[in-house]
Amino acid sequence: MITKDELRELFLFEALADDQLQWIVEHGTVVEYEPPAKVYTEGDDATCFVVLLEGAVALTRLVHGQEVEVSRTDQKGVYGGNTQAYLGDRVPQRYMNTMVPVTPVRVLELPAGEFGQILRKWFPMAMHMLEGLFFGMRATQAATGERERLLALGSLSAGLTHELNNPASAAVRATATLRDKVAGMRHKLAMIAEGKINVKQLHRLVELQETAVKRAANPPKLSPLETTEAEDAVVEWLEDRGLSPGFEYDHAATLVAGDANVAWLDLVAEAVDESDRQAAVSWLAYTIETELLMGEIDDSVSRISALVGAAKQYSQIDRAPHQIVDVHGLLDSTLVMLTAKIPPDVTVVKEYDPTVPEIPAYPAELNQVWTNLIDNALGAMGERGTLTIRTELDGDHVAVSIHDTGTGVPPDIRPRIFEPFFTTKPVGEGTGLGLDISYRIVVNKHRGDIRVASTPGDTTFTVLLPLEDVP
Repeated sequence: MITKDELRELFLFEALADDQLQWIVEHGTVVEYEPPAKVYTEGDDATCFVVLLEGAVALTRLVHGQEVEVSRTDQKGVYGGNTQAYLGDRVPQRYMNTMVPVTPVRVLELPAGEFGQILRKWFPMAMHMLEGLFFGMRATQAATGERERLLALGSLSAGLTHELNNPASAAVRATATLRDKVAGMRHKLAMIAEGKINVKQLHRLVELQETAVKRAANPPKLSPLETTEAEDAVVEWLEDRGLSPGFEYDHAATLVAGDANVAWLDLVAEAVDESDRQAAVSWLAYTIETELLMGEIDDSVSRISALVGAAKQYSQIDRAPHQIVDVHGLLDSTLVMLTAKIPPDVTVVKEYDPTVPEIPAYPAELNQVWTNLIDNALGAMGERGTLTIRTELDGDHVAVSIHDTGTGVPPDIRPRIFEPFFTTKPVGEGTGLGLDISYRIVVNKHRGDIRVASTPGDTTFTVLLPLEDVP
């Protein structure tokens, strides 16, 4: 048992009245611990408020599956354990860290529930202030975090709209042009039918048309110089056959784009009489152009589909909150959503380890982590730099690294970057919650770890996620 005189030697209790000290004497229990026994363990129900009377203790936190020491002291009177007992059942009452004896120790243990109630009676104004600070900070953090998520969503939505608009506009333009070209095909076919072309020649033209379609579906990739030379050769071929002035310039680019070279045009010339040559070439040119336009529409629609798929993957709509996920798929969908925010002179490099397996996770929340880290990296680099995203196995964890060539994190602020509301951005431009939210998602929700290494021009944030669920 502890005495009132001993309690008065402790800074926590030195100003208490005799009756208050007597309450502590009657309700407190002096307990001795020898290493390696733990005074209390992180995550357990917090039943005691603990005051150090003698010896030295260390406080540890579970990080990356390992006990990491965060402080060590032999100062008589320091306290730990349940420090939020005064809040009662309004918050989860669990130990936030582990207290480990470094030497044999004596501690005073007070029952948390009763101690919390007596604090409210002894210090009512202080308790009101502490409650206001605690719940006010939590409400502010929740509201600001929600605002940050909404702002991020708005920014991503604007980027996605921009990305969707480009292929959609291309598809609309191609469709309008295609309608005109199909009408031209019908007109030229009517001209061919009105001529003296026989059935054999018509069959040959249809064969050439099928060939043209196949060639246009997979044309060779030509350099600008090769394209110019090919178009000049086609123009010369058309001029030599005396086709209408200007005809060669109308169709030369289309013919070359569809791989209709001079050798193929010779086959067309052999298939029909000279009087039907212009109508036949025009008809086949329209065929090639319609195929190219349909390819453009197909590419545009495929792009739209891919963007919608990436948005669905990013948002995890209609999917379970916790599931087995492919980290690479999450990273790719996040990059798609951020495409509009990546400056033209920022190079994105993906170094994915193909041996990385799928892992159990909360994918929508991990996407928020990737968004925060990539957005910070882009902000650090400005308009130019290299963003490298790397994955690899690290023991029983998957390591995801976001590397940038930006200005770096100064050493004096590095210990504070994961604090809530801490930001280096000007007032109104940042909430200071991006890294705090990321830390809580990775460490608290996934039982992983997040680390930073930084020098000017070389900053890497590394997220470690367990391969299996950690209770």
